[in-house]
Formats: sequence, structure tokens, C-alpha cells
Amino acid sequence: MKNLPNLSIFTCLFLLVLIPMRAEAVPPPSPAGGNYLALDGVDDHAILDFETFDFLIPKDIDEWTFEAWIYPTKLPDVNLPIILSQQVRMYVWPRGQHGDFRLMGAVHLDRAVAHATVAFGVVNKVPPNQWHHIALQGEGRQRALIINDFMRIERGGTTLTDDLSHAGHPQDFTIGGFGEEIESDMHGGFWVHFAGYIDEVRISKVARYSIAKGGLRPPEKRTKFKKDAKTVALWHFDESAGVQKFLDTSGNAYHLIGRNGAETGGEFAAVEAEGKLATIWGRLKQ
Repeated sequence: MKNLPNLSIFTCLFLLVLIPMRAEAVPPPSPAGGNYLALDGVDDHAILDFETFDFLIPKDIDEWTFEAWIYPTKLPDVNLPIILSQQVRMYVWPRGQHGDFRLMGAVHLDRAVAHATVAFGVVNKVPPNQWHHIALQGEGRQRALIINDFMRIERGGTTLTDDLSHAGHPQDFTIGGFGEEIESDMHGGFWVHFAGYIDEVRISKVARYSIAKGGLRPPEKRTKFKKDAKTVALWHFDESAGVQKFLDTSGNAYHLIGRNGAETGGEFAAVEAEGKLATIWGRLKQ
């Protein structure tokens, strides 16, 4: 009985130390299961070197889809966090209300006279700290920007350009940002880095979602995208926690490299943390 006060004090101190560790080690589960890309919003990002990989979608392709699951954790101010960028760019714009923001998309078009960048946004707001399915697709002369069950349609030429020199940013394909802040030529402010989690990035040579029929969200809440003949690239980000090379599972070998700390985190990391905590607790009880 004499040791109970000391034990209680020790237990309280132990829990005070472990609770913050555990909260940080167990991020929200992905809708697709497994791990995902974790980004701190400072300067980390994943990249495909343009000199090695060129463009992912040839400009003569008439249908295409860029999609992902995103979990934003930090609200932008006047700047524009990049989700992904190259021929198609998806980003968030601080024009929402009540602590949320809007999803925006831009397509680089190949015009007969000059190249152009066309941007448009989804009307629905994007609340932080929850998962959202997003997609930007083209089909013929129609483009659609989709978030969950909402979409906005734009019509006009959608041929993807092979010249991005007008866009004022690197030609590399990137997820999470450019690795540096670049002044925006579209909304003011700067292109900056996305803070949060990104999973299941898939690029396709087909329009994946039938706007006329509805059903814009993937059919299952826990959806792991699958590859098929129309898949150009597909990153599950299911590597072990802390890995900084992300394998393309499409078979086309578009393997992403994480820079400045971009790495996998998620359920596998949580399981590992659980095991370490259990081991520590077991030793302390001995």
C-alpha cells in the first residue's frame, strides 16, 4: 500500500508522455486502407523528373482523369496549396467561409494560336480534417472538376499541351507542391505546399466518371483504385512508414520520389506504434 501513491504519480507521468506520442502516431485511416502520403505543408513533395518521364498524358488523348483522396489539415491564407500539378493542376483556394476552402482545377490547353491555362472551381466547400475524393477529367470538349458528389462542368477544347513554359512553374509532375514557393499568375499570392494526407492517386487515359448518370464518388467508402488498360499511373502509397520512394502499380514504372521529408504514414505506422507502446508498458510492469 505504501507504493501506491508513487505508482499513481508514475502512471500519470507515463500517460502524459505517451498520449501526445500516440496522438501523433495514429493519423486518420485512409478510405482505401493501408498507408498514404504524409505532407507537412512546408516544402515536402513527391516528384517525377520531367527530363526522365516527360508528360504522363500525350496531347492527342481525347479522354483523361486525374484523381486522388485528400485530407487537408491546414487552411490556406492568401496562398494556393498544390495537390498535384503538371498538365492538370488541382489546388485549394482560400475563398470558402466558416473555416473551409474551395477545390480548384486548371488544365493546360493546346490552342491553335497560343497556349492557355483555364482554371475553374467546384462550388461545394472543402472542410478540413476529413477525407475527400477529388477528380479532374476531360472527355471530348467537356471538362469536369469533381469533389465527392459535387461537380462543375466546363466546355471547350481539352487537348493537353506539350508546352508548359507559359505556366511559370516547373514541368515536373509533382504531388504536394513544387519544392519552392512560386508567385501565382492566376489568383495572386504564391503556389505553396499542401498540408495533410494524399492517397490513391490515379491517372487514366479515360473519363472515369459518368456525369450524366451521377455516382461521382467511388462506390465504396473504403476504395482502393485498381489498374486496367487505361491506367497511366497509380500510386497506393502503401509502402512501409517512413519510405520516400512510392511505387507506381500500373506497370509503367512512374515511381515517385519524396523530397524534403515527404514520406508514407498511416495504418501500418499506427500498428507499429501500438506494438512499441505495448512492449514498453510490458517492460515497465516487470
